[in-house]
Amino acid sequence: MTAALLGFALFALLVTIAPGPDTLLVLRNCLRGGRRAGAASAVGSAVGSMAWAVAAAAGLAAALQRWDAAFMTVRLVGAAYLVVLGAQALWTYRRAATGSTEAMGEPDGGDLTAVRAARAFRQGLYSCLLNPKVGIFFVAVVPQFLPEGHSVLGVTLLFGVIDAVIAAGWLLLVAVCAGRLLQWLRRPKVHRNLERGTGGVLLALGIGTAAETLRA
Repeated sequence: MTAALLGFALFALLVTIAPGPDTLLVLRNCLRGGRRAGAASAVGSAVGSMAWAVAAAAGLAAALQRWDAAFMTVRLVGAAYLVVLGAQALWTYRRAATGSTEAMGEPDGGDLTAVRAARAFRQGLYSCLLNPKVGIFFVAVVPQFLPEGHSVLGVTLLFGVIDAVIAAGWLLLVAVCAGRLLQWLRRPKVHRNLERGTGGVLLALGIGTAAETLRA
């Protein structure tokens, strides 16, 4: 059992540290709302991952994999969400490039910070929930690590907790590191380039996912 847990944890870590939409959201929200917003995005992504683990344990993710129409719908909705996030980032870049943005700084009011953190949490959560590949990851990978003689439901949930903790830990580390660089990241030129870069990548991911789904 210990070997299975360690093996899955290592595999989950390797998958988690690969740059993807979750990492981009954390960086983007650190820039817009500070370290707290970035951390909120990280926690939201981890909660979404845990939700998919519960779904996989209950057999829902496997059913989604077999039901092509449902899988396509969820992927298209997720792709549209990434396109919206990317378009928002590019719009922010366009406004900054024309000099119409206000000077950036740390939020002063506690309520404003709380709202931004709540919104960042929802973005991280939705980004993960609207990505059925996370559920398919559990369906495809978990059986490779299941130890004999143990409850499939219990072990799958335990793997889900491990994956969520690893995801939260890595993304929180990204948020902390980005938070230490906020003064540099908020320089107008750096800010514009980061918004343009993350916006372009998110937009490309959304369009690519939609195109791949429609071709399938």
